[in-house]
Parts: sequence; structure tokens; C-alpha cells
Amino acid sequence: VFVKCHFDYNPYNDNLIPCKEAGLKFSKGEILQIVNREDPNWWQASHVKEGGSAGLIPSQFLEEKRKAFVRRDWDNSGPFCGTISSKKKKKMMYLTTRNAEFDRHEIQIYEEVAKMPPFQRKTLVLIGAQVTSRKPREDEKDGQAYKFVSRSEMEADIKAGKYLEHGEYEGNLYGTKIDSILEVVQTGRTCILDVNPQALKVLRTSEFMPYVVFIAAPELETLRAMHKAVVDAGITTKLLTDSDLKKTVDESARIQRAYNHYFDLVIVNDNLDKAFEKLQTAIEKLRLEPQWVPISWVY
Repeated sequence: VFVKCHFDYNPYNDNLIPCKEAGLKFSKGEILQIVNREDPNWWQASHVKEGGSAGLIPSQFLEEKRKAFVRRDWDNSGPFCGTISSKKKKKMMYLTTRNAEFDRHEIQIYEEVAKMPPFQRKTLVLIGAQVTSRKPREDEKDGQAYKFVSRSEMEADIKAGKYLEHGEYEGNLYGTKIDSILEVVQTGRTCILDVNPQALKVLRTSEFMPYVVFIAAPELETLRAMHKAVVDAGITTKLLTDSDLKKTVDESARIQRAYNHYFDLVIVNDNLDKAFEKLQTAIEKLRLEPQWVPISWVY
């Protein structure tokens, strides 16, 4: 069994391990091979990349107990207490207004993965066009930047579950339709998406096989300088306050904490050209190097 780790572990910092010298240190994102899971609290595993002998790591059960205890200490503001049943989770997945609370109570430890030869991902979760119910402007054509439909038609499709996500702004409905994504995928191209991170739960399947890139906000001082530069250059006339910029940095950090286990790549956007270059390099590697993907994508 091969797993991707979603947390850092150092046995010398672990007071529960029976023998620190027998422990296996690993970092978030590393791939391990589990060679023995007989003990309920301590598994035996080895590094796939580095090789070497097997060592002890905390089991899924032990680490879930430990992390649940720690989380209650700093994150008890939500309305949900205790365990959320799988039936409840499935229902909540589609209730956007409650997804944030639901996500905060997910604990990611290990994820079973399989190695695949190089291949092109079906979707790149980064940016994308959305559907709107407003009328097209003179310079807009239906089906290009947006596909325009009547409000009643869009509301009916939302009820029928045909939208990955949707929202309303200035009296107009906007959304990303699942069929629109699949139409692009079926042509053999990669569909580029800009979605709310809550949609990642739905997208991370063999149907969409996403490569998920998180564009992290830089430090406040850098963001302030970048905003000043685009205003001075006349690229935007929208002036943001320090409070607005700080909210951006804080929200970026919150998203990274809550959804980090979904991200294949994190790019700090402190230089647009360099960020784009990193993205291009990562996408090119997908065509050249084997990939570790969720086991559900393969079997």
C-alpha cells in the first residue's frame, strides 16, 4: 500500500512512540510504502523516493485521535460538535453555505495513492469562465466569455444539480456548469477552471482528474507594492485599502490551512512572470514524469 502524507512527522518530537529511534521521519506530500498495519496505533513504512529500511509511523487511527484533540483546542467556533456521519457529509457537500464549517472538521492524515505513467490532466483548477443569467453586453458573444441563459432556465438547472457551483452578484446568477467542463475534456484538451475551493471535493475524481494549483497571496508589504504598481500603471482604477489587502492575505492563509491536502502545487504570487513560469514548468512535468494519484482514479 502506498500513501501520500498530509502532515509532517518527526518521531523525536512524539511522546507517544514506544521507541523514537525506530520511528520514520517524513514531510507533508511525501509518498510512503506501508509494509505492516497489524498494530492499531503504529504502522511500519518506508520512503518510496529515498528507500531505506522501514520505520514506525503513527497509524491513521492514532493520528486522527491526536489531531481531533488538538483541533478542538483552537477551532471550536463552528456549530457542529463531535462526529459528522458519512450520510450527513454527503448531503452537506452540496450545501454551499455550510461547506466551510463541514470542511473545517475534515482531518486529512494519509491518502492511498497509485503510480501512473505521465499523462495530461483533464482539468487545471486555476481560472475559468462562468455562466451568467444576465443579458450579453454589446461586445460579448454567447458561448465565449460566458454562456447566456434565462434566469428561469438557470434556476431549473441548479435545482437539477447541473452546476458545479453557482452564486448571485448584482442581481445576476453566475455558475460553472458540469457539462461545459466535460465538453472541453471530451475534445482532449485540459479545461481550466476558477472555482471556489469547496468545489474541490467534487472535482477530485477520475471523471475530472484535476491538477490543483493554489495561488497564494504574498506578504502584506509585497501585496501593497504590487497593488500600487498596477494603479500607477493605469491597469486598474480600483483603490484597495490596507484593510482590504490584509483581508486578502488572511483569506489566502485560511484557504491554504483548510484545503492544503487538495493542492498539487502552491505558487506564491509575488511576481507574476515568475509565477506563470512555475506553472508552465509544472504542467510540462506532467507530460514527462510519472505521477502519484488517488487510488480511486485507477481502480
